[in-house]
Amino acid sequence: MPAIGAYNFAQDEATCVVFGMPKEAIAVGALDEIVPLHDMAKRVMMHLTSMGRQGIRV
Repeated sequence: MPAIGAYNFAQDEATCVVFGMPKEAIAVGALDEIVPLHDMAKRVMMHLTSMGRQGIRV
């Protein structure tokens, strides 16, 4: 899938109640990270922080 500027996270199967949409996103290669629900906020914040260090406005 071509990169168009978005960084995509999805919840992992083990912590999903319904895994339908994340499963399809994984199947088409549309994700950058697959993360357990309990780590999602931390991973999003880490990604945003790294973007700031790279000089990218968030």
